[in-house]
Amino acid sequence: QVQFAESGGGLVQSGGSLRLSCSASGFTLNNYAIGWFRQAPGKEREEVACISGSNDDTYYADSVKGRFAISRENAKNTMYLQMGSLKPEDTATYYCALDPVSFKVPNMTPRACRPSRFGYWGQGTQVTVSS
Repeated sequence: QVQFAESGGGLVQSGGSLRLSCSASGFTLNNYAIGWFRQAPGKEREEVACISGSNDDTYYADSVKGRFAISRENAKNTMYLQMGSLKPEDTATYYCALDPVSFKVPNMTPRACRPSRFGYWGQGTQVTVSS
């Protein structure tokens, strides 16, 4: 059984930083595509950042490019999203996810980072950015 434990969300002022963590159990993150997604009230879930199963190729949504960074730490079976220069429009529930059919796929593309590609999801952590 795959389980994710997300942490790091909270309330932060505009311009601030947060680091989200997502620890996995029941599945090894290494060699699989992983990603962070977010959903604001009344909006569809959207991709934020993804990293490929091998080569650590990354994709970022235009809205977060240059401000956010995705990474994984295989020894801890944990993935991270470092968020900086936060804006009120970044307010959302953030989810980590894994694509279980992406074993050792080297490239990350916009299509591969779509939420529909990911089969395992965390429970979500709330990020609120005040102006």
